[in-house]
Amino acid sequence: MGQLSGKVALVTGAGQGLGEAIAALFAAEGATVVLSDLTTQRCESGVEAIRKQGGKAVAYGLDVTSETQWNDTIALIEKEYGRLDVLVNNAGMSFSASIEDTSFENWKLMQAVNLDSVFLGCKAGISLMKRTGGSIVNLSSVWGLVGQGEMTAYNASKAGVWLLTKSVAIHCGAKRYNIRVNSIHPGFIETPMLWNFLDNSGDPEGMRKAAVDLHPIGNLGTPDDIAQGALYLASDASKFVTGTELVIDGGYTAW
Repeated sequence: MGQLSGKVALVTGAGQGLGEAIAALFAAEGATVVLSDLTTQRCESGVEAIRKQGGKAVAYGLDVTSETQWNDTIALIEKEYGRLDVLVNNAGMSFSASIEDTSFENWKLMQAVNLDSVFLGCKAGISLMKRTGGSIVNLSSVWGLVGQGEMTAYNASKAGVWLLTKSVAIHCGAKRYNIRVNSIHPGFIETPMLWNFLDNSGDPEGMRKAAVDLHPIGNLGTPDDIAQGALYLASDASKFVTGTELVIDGGYTAW
């Protein structure tokens, strides 16, 4: 029996990177996984890979900044499966800019994609999840714990996810919903988002070396490193864990 056998899980931003890895591991551990991204097409390869391994997966289109689409997605899950046991709010974006170089429009976009989406996801997810209990896992970042001068909007959005997570955990506990809510804070992980960030730096190789040097362990992380953490928080192995942050950063924040 897998650690998530019989559970229904929704993973946002599952078209690539961390979301795709989390969805694949959840399916391997027995969950029925709903992979969501802006379009179903973005999740097709992930769904196909899961099904080839004998897992259960479907793709949903979901703009995580839309309250209407969140409500529609939860309604579809309720109609199809009757329950939601795990929600992973993974969808996000990143760009580099100091406060002087960040336009208000870009600031609002970052907050919408990285923070508003988690608020909407938690609110919509709880409406169904509170019937049976479950686990919400929110993806923050090490840059939600420490600042970086060229990541103003990103820092703020991910720090917001960190404390929003604690607030929601306290609320769910007080209501005795049996819903645990925790955040994950990755260091630099080898994903398309990181490659895009490095490619746009003007010195990809130099920036990659600098990124590695930020981590005492001596290397960057992989999507599976984060997926394993998400599995722990989603499973009954963490049944006494809520309102906390799981830092998976190769020692980045230990300096």
